[in-house]
Amino acid sequence: MSASRTRGLIGASIVVAVLGVTAACGTEDSSSPGAQPTETPTTTGTTPTLPTATPPTPSGTPSMDCPDTIASVKAAVDKAVWGKGTAKSAFDPVSVTICQYEPTATGQDYATVQTKRTAAQATQLFALVNSAKPVAKKPDMCTKELGPTYVLRFTDNDRGVLSYTAEAFGCRRLVATSFEGQGKPGDLASPRQVSPELIKSLALR
Repeated sequence: MSASRTRGLIGASIVVAVLGVTAACGTEDSSSPGAQPTETPTTTGTTPTLPTATPPTPSGTPSMDCPDTIASVKAAVDKAVWGKGTAKSAFDPVSVTICQYEPTATGQDYATVQTKRTAAQATQLFALVNSAKPVAKKPDMCTKELGPTYVLRFTDNDRGVLSYTAEAFGCRRLVATSFEGQGKPGDLASPRQVSPELIKSLALR
């Protein structure tokens, strides 16, 4: 076999091999389905808006007689110093406003129930508050049931306002939290626990 024929056969073999590879891999022709570019999503130029959390609407309504949120009520009770204060409060109430907070009240929730008692009823309620014995140490064994929180705002003839917070659940804390007005009834009474009789009386409307 001549050298020129040998070269011809080798060249033909190379051409066949190249055509076979091209057929197997496809062409770069844009009309071929396999060569179409992947479609990418486009934006319209506006930034997508993420949903924002709407704060819950506070329950209850603030008033001059019940101006505090449950958060401020709890804060006042939490800072009370157990074992400090008088055994009884020297105060002569002529009326009392009872501000009742729901068991599930949180944050900026206000009292949802407001009742007022005057004269003998206010005196009787104050006697129940004063009859509870002071507790030297903050209670640490508390039940887990839920119940309302009450703020008792006693007033006297001089327009003084003596406030107590009574919890009808958990550790059942009974704490004198503040006195507003002219003069003071001495030191605030020492923290104590709500008696069953007081809870029963507060539940009456």
